[in-house]
Amino acid sequence: MPPIYLDYNATTPIDPAVADAMEPYLREQFGNPSSTHAYGRATHHAVDIARQQVALLLNAEPDEIVFTGGGTEASNQAIKGALFALLGGRLIEALRNARIVTTAIEHPATLQPCAFLQRLGVTVVRVAVDKDGIVDLDAMRKAITPGTTIVSVMHSNNEVGSLQPIREIAGMAHAVGAWMHTDAAQSLGKVPVDVKSLKVDLLSVAGHKAYAPKGVGCLFVRRGVTLEPLLHGAGHETGRRAGTENVPYIVGLGKACEIARESLPAASERLRSLHDRLWRLLQDGLGDRIVLNGHLDLRLPNTLNVNFLGHIGAELLEKTPEVAASTGSACRQGHVSLSPVLKAMHVSPEVGKGAVRLTVGRFTTEEEIDRSAEALLRAASR
Repeated sequence: MPPIYLDYNATTPIDPAVADAMEPYLREQFGNPSSTHAYGRATHHAVDIARQQVALLLNAEPDEIVFTGGGTEASNQAIKGALFALLGGRLIEALRNARIVTTAIEHPATLQPCAFLQRLGVTVVRVAVDKDGIVDLDAMRKAITPGTTIVSVMHSNNEVGSLQPIREIAGMAHAVGAWMHTDAAQSLGKVPVDVKSLKVDLLSVAGHKAYAPKGVGCLFVRRGVTLEPLLHGAGHETGRRAGTENVPYIVGLGKACEIARESLPAASERLRSLHDRLWRLLQDGLGDRIVLNGHLDLRLPNTLNVNFLGHIGAELLEKTPEVAASTGSACRQGHVSLSPVLKAMHVSPEVGKGAVRLTVGRFTTEEEIDRSAEALLRAASR
């Protein structure tokens, strides 16, 4: 039997309904959406439908959706594009006066663009999180000073699942005239994501985290927010992202968003039930030899990040070939290093070296949960 897949935060399989929706656009519907003949009109209409499907899931307007090549591009476009547009003319001088506020636990798709801009002279402030991986609001309030340009905080953490107080942070950002960006790649389809309720200006989506293909994503851009494109060309996506539209993948993302919208909130409840079942079985088997990372309740319903005390996470998973999961530490030449997220949460190396991330998804069954727990407990008892 193939390994039980418990790594849904890394990527998701393509939903069969998504693949079916894409199939005609991989075969007979091949026209360029910019063409005015029948072939182009058919694919242009398909892109319009997908834009509406994404917008409905996010409670956005269709013209606020910009399709991208993935979540990483979306976050780069949000941070770099927004900053360059805000600074306008005398860029080099303006860069030195710009200020970005983010957190210590962001995905590299946010942290690396910030680091790039920092090398150009931008001030980047990385706010700490508490032991549960949730941003410190008092520290955030002190960091968001007048002159702050952009605030970027992920909606949910990909590693420990912590949900962040985005609405409150957005209020702080807008109070000083800054734009608010959030990376919602991990949240889509697991919990409600409503751009109007969150009060964000920019929001990143990654298709392959939501049962669509890899290589497609989108960026929500609130009306009134102007971005400098990362890719310049023929003015696709109303001038915000050049390049001929990837129609089959955009159709797939649209279908995935339609399925996600129709399945909430039942999907959240089911994921939470599977998560709780796995956590309960591991606790029953190991007692105080297993420790939770992150907040017990303010987290994604599918994400269980635990420390197997006395073990190294990577070695434990090597002993459990029946389970496909991720670790929160890396072991190289006998040295174990924690992930930046666990470090920011002040998890001790002795505890965090045993970190394993177990994430369930749409196709996970209770029987797989039981078999996974049995295999992990067996390996942990050796």
